[in-house]
Amino acid sequence: MPPAATSLPPAARREVVVFDLDGTLVDSLPLVLRAFSHALEPFGPRPTMDLFAHLGAPPDRIFANLLGGERHVPAALERLYDFNRDHHHLIRPFDGVHPFLHELRGRGRTLAIWTGRDRETTLNLLEVHRLQEFFPVIVCGDDFATHKPDPEGLRDILRQVGRLAAETVFVGDADVDVLGGAACGVDTVLIRHAREVAPAILTKAWRTVGSPYEAYELLLGQSG
Repeated sequence: MPPAATSLPPAARREVVVFDLDGTLVDSLPLVLRAFSHALEPFGPRPTMDLFAHLGAPPDRIFANLLGGERHVPAALERLYDFNRDHHHLIRPFDGVHPFLHELRGRGRTLAIWTGRDRETTLNLLEVHRLQEFFPVIVCGDDFATHKPDPEGLRDILRQVGRLAAETVFVGDADVDVLGGAACGVDTVLIRHAREVAPAILTKAWRTVGSPYEAYELLLGQSG
């Protein structure tokens, strides 16, 4: 794990904290895997946990890559939406998210979200779990033609909040989060979730932690 650059403040003192959503603020990864498995079952092999290294684009892009073309994407999307409609209530924020965000906001930090999720389901999740109030800036997977790891969404967040990359820290759990942060010059904390991460990704991550809770502690300056 590479050390922090000595010229930059630690994560606990960055002015802007940008979060991925799934697997970072909400405990949705097991349900995402079930949803994708259900959607793709008639058309291709079941996705594995390796899927989460590459999340960052809307489902139609991901499905086209997994299925090797566009032919079955509309039907797979319909199956995905049906599954999500019936099971979205199972997604919950990670324990401690609300007091953690309250504390960060109370310290004067500007909070934002950069997610590959579409805007409709993102706003629904945030509203249902009373998280939307914390995030004046939200960039979603269908806001731009580009997707993670392209840094356009992260650059737009910096533009909206009027801050520099060096004043910002980004937290995510996918390889595309690390690559997108690095491309924008933003130090990125990678949450591993016990998965194996390629050395090429680890060298680009500013910090690597095992769980969202460790990331929260790092951002509050409670870990060494």
